[in-house]
Amino acid sequence: MITKDHPKVKYGKTGILIVNLGTPDSTSWWDVRKYLKEFLSDRRVIEVNPIIWQIILNLFILTLRPSKSAHAYKKIWLKDQNESPLLYYTRSQSNKLKEKIANKNLIIDFAMRYGNPSIRSKLNLLKDQGCEHIIIFPLYPQYAAATTATVCDEVYRCLMKMRWQPSLQIIPHYESEPLYIDALVKSIKDKVASINWKPDLIMVSYHGIPKSYFDKGDPYQCYCQKTSRLIKEKYSEIEMCTTFQSRFGPREWLKPYTDKTLESLPKKGVENILVICPGFASDCVETLEEISIQGKESFMNHGGKNFDLIPCLNDSSNHIQLFEELVKRYLINK
Repeated sequence: MITKDHPKVKYGKTGILIVNLGTPDSTSWWDVRKYLKEFLSDRRVIEVNPIIWQIILNLFILTLRPSKSAHAYKKIWLKDQNESPLLYYTRSQSNKLKEKIANKNLIIDFAMRYGNPSIRSKLNLLKDQGCEHIIIFPLYPQYAAATTATVCDEVYRCLMKMRWQPSLQIIPHYESEPLYIDALVKSIKDKVASINWKPDLIMVSYHGIPKSYFDKGDPYQCYCQKTSRLIKEKYSEIEMCTTFQSRFGPREWLKPYTDKTLESLPKKGVENILVICPGFASDCVETLEEISIQGKESFMNHGGKNFDLIPCLNDSSNHIQLFEELVKRYLINK
């Protein structure tokens, strides 16, 4: 029997937390530095001696890199919303998923692995709203230790602080889901139909990781190649190649490199290309600035004629349909 002085407890809800990489709060030097410090301090992201790395990070990288990164963010920042495209689209994905799965016992929200809103703040909020079971949905189609696993790490650290923990499920990866592949193929067809030139090649570019991570057993490259293969099986009208972008530091990363490939293609007679980035659930600085601005400039400067970026799936209806399908598999009470 519950006594009159028993504290009121909310219960009986299921939470769905979609998680993306993260974004600085603004394009200011300090906000970008704060974001980079959190991101580059993650030992899943940078697997080197932490003492040596913190010296390098604080003395050199966090002195020089924030200015360069802030400049990149300013190019793609949504001025009307005063936020990054990644934050805008992740919020929209969360809201549209709520509309798609209309269930009073489900609470759907979003968080960022680095920056705001934090995983800790949103897990606490879901718990306070009565979520006894929480489904974590990292928005990384191809699992990697530096992406999906570090989301899980942070979730587990947060649960360690809770006296009454919710039960937990993780959606680990979805690189070969039919709805995902179909959505990517549709985005290719839509782009091809919208341009007045014929592409010689479609470059399928994924975020890279150091080759040593793959050598240690990270399955990421295999998942990327699997996604590319499935796209090619559904769309064979234009030749495709798979590359890896966004490398950082002197170590060897997964090859071929996107930037080097863009430089070399015109010399081989490939002068008209489209680029798609299937590993990104939302357009962000890596797609809108690194590929659509820097990549295009490099390609054109080396003799290219036509270049265009195929948008990420973002908050498109078929992307939200994929989210709904994945989430419903994990619901305890369907």
